[in-house]
Amino acid sequence: MSFLEVKEVSKQYVGHLALDRVSISVDEGRIFGLLGPNGAGKTTLIRIINAITMPDSGEVLIDGHRLTLADTSVIGYLPEERGLYKKMKVGEQALYLCRLKGMSKADALRGLRHWFERFEIQGWWDKKVEELSKGMAQKVQFITTVLHRPRLLIFDEPFSGFDPVNAELLKREILKLRDEGATIIFSTHNMDSVERLCDDIALINHAKVVLSGPISDIRARYREHIYRAVVSAKSVAPDPALFSVLSSESKADGLHLSVKVNEGTDANSLLTSLMACGEIVSFEETLPSMNDIFIRTVSGGEA
Repeated sequence: MSFLEVKEVSKQYVGHLALDRVSISVDEGRIFGLLGPNGAGKTTLIRIINAITMPDSGEVLIDGHRLTLADTSVIGYLPEERGLYKKMKVGEQALYLCRLKGMSKADALRGLRHWFERFEIQGWWDKKVEELSKGMAQKVQFITTVLHRPRLLIFDEPFSGFDPVNAELLKREILKLRDEGATIIFSTHNMDSVERLCDDIALINHAKVVLSGPISDIRARYREHIYRAVVSAKSVAPDPALFSVLSSESKADGLHLSVKVNEGTDANSLLTSLMACGEIVSFEETLPSMNDIFIRTVSGGEA
């Protein structure tokens, strides 16, 4: 069931068309990747979903009704450009932001103490924001974004400024939020994170949606019929009627192959042919990465 629907939304600035009849549908309880090169229109769309700016045409529906300013209470937004007050103390600022979201002081304090301990930043409660590293400030803003348990969360480049350990921590928290029922829009240029986190994506290029759907379907759509296999054999000769060998390397566990099947050849035929050469240790199709698909689509204009 769609929790958020963007229907034929367009936005024109002076001399620049930011969005051109963009439509997306974000299902409840899933992570939706909003992708695209710089300047494609992602930030404009995020601002429209947050009711920060209005579309010139089209509409945004949330939970079945047209988006209004009142709906921002069920949205948590972590923008790419962070905005903490540098002279305030960390705990004081976090409490202030939670109160703006309508939380009582007692509930906010209870939740903040829990999250600060969870992120191991409790020792920074009484320090000034200007003393925080970029990653520390990011943790504080992530906490204040999710603490009031909004039904829709929007994260714009959430891993910016994080080292690998803390990025992994945040990824686990995002997946947990989804599993607890939150609907999440996630914008990033890191395609590895997209593959790990996102259920569905929309790729925007030159103000239009050029690719959309579930990650698994998109990767299958772009398949190149390449397979990896490990065979307990010293060599495997290509079969011109079935497949060509792209690469082969002998290792301790067998011959590691990358093969491309001919059009009209299925995986079972390839497997039967390889079994004639020796025991199959492993066998799997190599699907293109989201990074490859992003580059092909944006550079080549494929849809």
